[in-house]
Amino acid sequence: MKDCYRNAKYHHHHYYYYLFVIMTMAVLNFLLSLSYFFQNMLEGLLIHKPDEPIQYMISHLKQDNDHVPRICILGPPASGKTTIGWILEGFPENRDQAWMLQSAGMTPRHVVVLYAPDTVLIERNLGKRIDPSTKEVYHTTFDWPSDPLVQQRLVEAEGISEQETAKHLVEYHRNFPRVFQIYQQILKSINADQPCADVFSQVLTYIRTWCRSAAPFTPRILFCGPPGSGKSLQAALIAQKYNIVNICCGQLLKEAVADKTKLGELIKPYFDSGWPVPDNIVLKLLADRLNRLDCMTDGWVLHGFPKDLDQAEQMERAGIIPNRIFFLNLPSESVMERLAQRMIDPVTGERYHAMYKPAPLPDVQARLKQNPKDTEENIRICLETYYRHAGDLEEFYEDAFYINADQDPYVVFEYIESCIVKPLPHKS
Repeated sequence: MKDCYRNAKYHHHHYYYYLFVIMTMAVLNFLLSLSYFFQNMLEGLLIHKPDEPIQYMISHLKQDNDHVPRICILGPPASGKTTIGWILEGFPENRDQAWMLQSAGMTPRHVVVLYAPDTVLIERNLGKRIDPSTKEVYHTTFDWPSDPLVQQRLVEAEGISEQETAKHLVEYHRNFPRVFQIYQQILKSINADQPCADVFSQVLTYIRTWCRSAAPFTPRILFCGPPGSGKSLQAALIAQKYNIVNICCGQLLKEAVADKTKLGELIKPYFDSGWPVPDNIVLKLLADRLNRLDCMTDGWVLHGFPKDLDQAEQMERAGIIPNRIFFLNLPSESVMERLAQRMIDPVTGERYHAMYKPAPLPDVQARLKQNPKDTEENIRICLETYYRHAGDLEEFYEDAFYINADQDPYVVFEYIESCIVKPLPHKS
């Protein structure tokens, strides 16, 4: 651990920034662990019902450390373990060491494995230089000192030749599969061939998740956000992974009209005229769907409703109360970029995007059509409508989580997932 913070300079110049972030997150992790600790003690009192509860709690405080963070950072040489890790770094290296840890009662709660192509790892190692006076670590590519005197006295680090690094990599690749077998239930692999800040963010997201409680928990998830913020995609990802019911309010209305249900017959005139469906009809349809057996037992994820404070209050009065609320935030210019360049092939029904998924052939490109709702004027109207009510919704759902949706959707998904497995939030 002695080089933990010093080696952060290997990737970035912002040494004190990362020091501050790491110390801050250590404090937050401690506070989170403390809440779990007392929850665990209370559960023990209820389950064991000791004759001497005070003595039981004293013993518990002395012995129980079940919810203290226990983290291993593993990976091949030069993958960035020291830069990222501040708990247990580089151990165990093989199955025997892993068994020794378990035999001694030391079982990690989270195991992070950093990986990168061998060619990248060898290149990183070959560029390392050491200042013999200060023992500071530099790199010929990523972190070369500006002081000419320091440059002149730098020497190569020991044991980092191409042959030696390759030898260590071979050893690592031979031993790691057995370590993986032991920790596969708590193991997270993260690509280390990206900026240090991105790697750190993904590691932090993972170690903030906790194992699910044995207590029953039915997810009732609500996604709010401007158009184009990714609500539909995130709902689909969550529903697929956790086998819960994906409820899109707009799709629910269309299905009711297509199935010619009684409510569908009431909805159809509004569809035909282009007027919004009254809230009481939408709420009736929504309540009927959410009260079905699959939603009651498996849980649900909802998007597309509510859109304003009045609808949120009606939902609450109807007993539709989500226990995880997420606001996906996206700048207006990003919304415009995502939506205004969407096109559809009227022949195949395939969707394309001028920037992210262009049509593969000129003849396909020529026949693409834009949905009228994706014009810039309509997008601006939708954005204005959303932001007119967003403040009231955010105030109503005071325990909501807020996410920057202007990043890779799978990074967004991992953050959402880490919030879902946390204990239920408590209002202050």
